[in-house]
Amino acid sequence: MSLQLLPRLLGAATALYSVAITLRPAVLARPCGLVHGPDEDEVAPAISTLIGGIGIRDAAVGAAMMLAPRGPALRAVIACRVIADAGDALVFGTQLPARDRRPKVVAFALFWAGLCAMSSRWAR
Repeated sequence: MSLQLLPRLLGAATALYSVAITLRPAVLARPCGLVHGPDEDEVAPAISTLIGGIGIRDAAVGAAMMLAPRGPALRAVIACRVIADAGDALVFGTQLPARDRRPKVVAFALFWAGLCAMSSRWAR
């Protein structure tokens, strides 16, 4: 695989995951400790609404990473992805009610932010 494809592949992965959480909010709510019910697959309507908003935002950014022309446009979209993930790490890391879930969620968000930031090297 050419590393020039890395930003496009990360965009595709972002878009696919984002569609998944939009359609099934428990995919994101479960690792965050925001589920309830006997199978831990029930998500409160307010939380589903917020996750849907995050999903649509991230699907749009992921699609833009796949489609933006190389150079400044692609690097700008990647920067949006990195900022969104860093913001998620900050908010989820300080506000999740389940404190024991915070480190794992923050680590995942920062890992993804770092991977996307690194991919901007091949966005020229």
